[in-house]
Amino acid sequence: MTYYAQLLLNGIIAGSVYALFAVGLTMVYGVFRFINFAHGELIAFGAYFVLFFIGAPFSLPLYAAVAPALTLTIIVGLTQDRFVYKPLRHRSHITLLIASIGLSFLLRNIIRLIWGSDLQTYGVALTRGVTFFGLSLTWIQIVMMATAVVFLGFLYVLLTRTMLGKSLRAVSDNMLLADIMGISMKKVGRTVWVLASIFAGTGGILMAVDTNLEPLMGLTNLIKAFAAVLLGGAGNVWGALIGGLFIGVAENLGVAFFSPGYKDFISFSIIIIMLLFKPRGIFGIAGGVR
Repeated sequence: MTYYAQLLLNGIIAGSVYALFAVGLTMVYGVFRFINFAHGELIAFGAYFVLFFIGAPFSLPLYAAVAPALTLTIIVGLTQDRFVYKPLRHRSHITLLIASIGLSFLLRNIIRLIWGSDLQTYGVALTRGVTFFGLSLTWIQIVMMATAVVFLGFLYVLLTRTMLGKSLRAVSDNMLLADIMGISMKKVGRTVWVLASIFAGTGGILMAVDTNLEPLMGLTNLIKAFAAVLLGGAGNVWGALIGGLFIGVAENLGVAFFSPGYKDFISFSIIIIMLLFKPRGIFGIAGGVR
């Protein structure tokens, strides 16, 4: 029984990070109505920028490297929008989709050119974990869960208690009407890209501390984010949160029956099942940040 409880706990930890990836992805969809395939590279860039700042010549401690790394990740996200998506905003969804796939390949190969294709780590020393009721947790896993709770709590307050959040929801419901009512589309657009970049970059950093870095880490985690978004309903922020947790738990409980190498198989299976039987997601909402 303890074995399954440990798998469940591991799933909640992984799912909390998947939720960070999925929330950013679904926010972009909710406002701009397209799936950003290059979202995975925001995950990878967040992690690799930390590697950049902890190395020579900066040699910053890991915790001090997070802020400048996220700042650069935000710049990458805003640059995506300014030079690729904004000029194509009034084109078809297929055009935006293909542009995002091309941008994803471009950014992934920039990572390869700068940092190489080999696995890398932050070199964090191993520490003894803690044990509760027979369940083991490392300190980084505790930080992963705490970060997800803080970030998603912040997002809840932003969306429900601030004018900026209400503007964002209004734009996602009806962009034309929101524009007529005087809501700044530029401000809302920047906010979405900044939030998506911070959530993706932070999740990438946490994942890299817990495991390692490689250029394909963005693509791998993008699959989890897709599965979570489809499960919760595209454009639904809280659906993405629940979807992320579900994917994490399903993957880790699946380890009891399959090899850990089949985790991606579980994510793909969920994507296919959702597309076949409930393409609008569990909450049945397509579009709109809620």
